[in-house]
Amino acid sequence: MLDHPNQLTKEFISNLFNKEELDLDSFDFEAVGSGQVGDCYRINLNWINAKDSPASLIAKCPAEDSSSRETARNLHLYEIEVSFYQYLSAKCSARVPEPYFADYDSETNDGILLLEDMYPAKQIPQMEGCTADEIAMVLKEAAALHKSYWNDETLLTYPWLTYGISEERKKFAAELLPAVYPEWKNRYRGRISKDIFEMGDTLLTNYDKYADVREGPMTLVQGDLRLDNLLFTDKNNRAVLLDWQTAAVGLPLNDVAYCISTSFREPNERAKKEEGLVKGYYDLLGVSDSYSFEQAWDDYRRASFVGFLMAVLSAMIVERTDRGDEMFAVMAERSAWQALHLNALSFLK
Repeated sequence: MLDHPNQLTKEFISNLFNKEELDLDSFDFEAVGSGQVGDCYRINLNWINAKDSPASLIAKCPAEDSSSRETARNLHLYEIEVSFYQYLSAKCSARVPEPYFADYDSETNDGILLLEDMYPAKQIPQMEGCTADEIAMVLKEAAALHKSYWNDETLLTYPWLTYGISEERKKFAAELLPAVYPEWKNRYRGRISKDIFEMGDTLLTNYDKYADVREGPMTLVQGDLRLDNLLFTDKNNRAVLLDWQTAAVGLPLNDVAYCISTSFREPNERAKKEEGLVKGYYDLLGVSDSYSFEQAWDDYRRASFVGFLMAVLSAMIVERTDRGDEMFAVMAERSAWQALHLNALSFLK
């Protein structure tokens, strides 16, 4: 299968857009983005007649780094993302890139996507954080996503959406977390507050209680809803949701808590704004007859651990870089302060 844009041909690209090979004069590509388990390239298309044809597209390919690629294979990340675009993106009311080509090889567990290029939409650097208004834009798309699949039991017919709730995956996390957590603490000692380490100690000690299946609404969740996986457009003031490698059946407030916690630069600003942001998201869902705001708020508080756990695990299982080290530190501490401010540890008693 294709796994890099250097394997593309003019004939292949032209066929994607119902064009003849002669309609495409040439193409070139350049690396873009900063993904940890996948590599992205912008493919610039030089059409002889550009009418009804994009000037560029994005190729999302398996990581060239062997450790990151193997992690993605083991966690089925390529399978999940390709399958999302093949089976679910068309029904999704949230703004996502249009797929031109999606292919997954079940023998190698590799996948490739050729997607709509969202330029000139812009990314906000994860570590810089963003404003409450920008987060509200993201949560508007999250509400559209969750509403599209609210309590839709057909989601359970897709095996690739249930990896995260499988006994195998729960066992994997339950065994891996205590193994890597001491090393993670050593890596960030002096960089991260002792209060956060103490919270992490309590969470890991009571991880079985945290991992217990919770009753609540079921929907499609993006699973990694943070600034590195979002683009912002001036057109219609919309956010674009990228990176569906962690899409799953899950609790909707997990996406919301993770997004809010990792996006605010200052913990005190987050604490002032978050209840209003959650209420705005909840109102857009329109599910008050079956799911009260009080239930949603409790689910949100409990979900504040999601960002911390994601940061710890991700830091220890993907290719290590200076930017990655700092990004995961920022994610972990922002989410941990959220959990502490919301007294989320009370759910583990």
